[in-house]
Amino acid sequence: MNKTVNRRAFLKSGALTTAGLTMGLSGLAVKKAVAKNDIINIGVIGTGSRGTGLIRTMQNIPNLRVAACCDVLPFRLERAMHFADKKAKSYEDYRKLLEDKKLDAVIISTPLSMHKYMAVDALEASKHVYLEKTMTKQIDQALELVKKVENSNKILQVGHQYHSSRLYANIVDTIKEGYIGKIMAFEAQWNRNGDWRRPVPKPELERMINWRMYREFSNGLLAELSSHQIDFVNWVTGHHPERVIGTGGIDYWKDGRETFDNIHVIFDYPDGVKATFTCLTSNAYEGYQIKVLGDKATIVIKPTSALIYPEKKVMKELGLVDGVSGATIPTMNEEGAIPVNGSNDDPSGQALRDFADSITNNKEPISNVHTGARAAISVSMALASVLEKKPVAWKDEYNV
Repeated sequence: MNKTVNRRAFLKSGALTTAGLTMGLSGLAVKKAVAKNDIINIGVIGTGSRGTGLIRTMQNIPNLRVAACCDVLPFRLERAMHFADKKAKSYEDYRKLLEDKKLDAVIISTPLSMHKYMAVDALEASKHVYLEKTMTKQIDQALELVKKVENSNKILQVGHQYHSSRLYANIVDTIKEGYIGKIMAFEAQWNRNGDWRRPVPKPELERMINWRMYREFSNGLLAELSSHQIDFVNWVTGHHPERVIGTGGIDYWKDGRETFDNIHVIFDYPDGVKATFTCLTSNAYEGYQIKVLGDKATIVIKPTSALIYPEKKVMKELGLVDGVSGATIPTMNEEGAIPVNGSNDDPSGQALRDFADSITNNKEPISNVHTGARAAISVSMALASVLEKKPVAWKDEYNV
């Protein structure tokens, strides 16, 4: 059933407008062909599933060439080299890769505990950096990396790729224009049903391959999954959390892991806004989802789509008639929801294109060291709350 309502009443209600839903980023959508001398030579440090995935993605980005790869596991490095440039070099020591003067930039896709050290070394080697999320494992590392980037002339982009999603950009613009009213709360989840383990060819490689399971290397589910959604909430609110309280545990997978198999945290943001983040590994119902609840409407965000559900009081206002015929708002589906336009088919690819654009035009990435630091600090606060079983507050020294 298609529903249309009077445009003038719709505008009067303060709800979504057609312009708000279809506002685009057309100026960013298509890049001109890149001349040969504009090619950016990339070195990839860490060729596990994520690193190799990014290498394969760069095969379709003309101005990015994978000129070097590095990994301490030979079988991973060998596989990744099949997707790199034919003349690409391979390294087992990332510091040797950084000595290559022909490289313009590096992608760091390694265990979280290595991020800060490798990023600093790369900046000191005069390389631009694409640093996978979460930016750093510890708060002091985030603050140190901010200063390092601010004192360099190099680009550092953090791999919170939803910043590059055209769908997410439209969602954020729509919210900031006030089309869902005053934000009251966020409800985010990223649930799976599986042990989260990777196959291990030799027992001695367990900690190296399944590093996400061990606190020495990882901040667990909060850093590896929820950090994307925490970054999104920081983006929408334009702020950092003021306080967090959380719980979690190793309650289902009794397999020797040290990081939690379930996490539940609540962030307090300014103006009374609350944001909840849940991550399970034993139930995948509704999987990935973010709800943004406003007093006029709710946006429900799925991996590749978003729908807006106006509140009943707004729907009543939309039914008003003022004598203007033929004016409509976007078509609602059978549930009375309005789609948000925008593509989210390839956020990683778009993030890499944005990285190239930032390097070429010497401009700060939209997912930069400051947004990355706020997300990393937020994750560390949440983990501390879970571990210490008490609320944790943001400190003035965290402001970046």
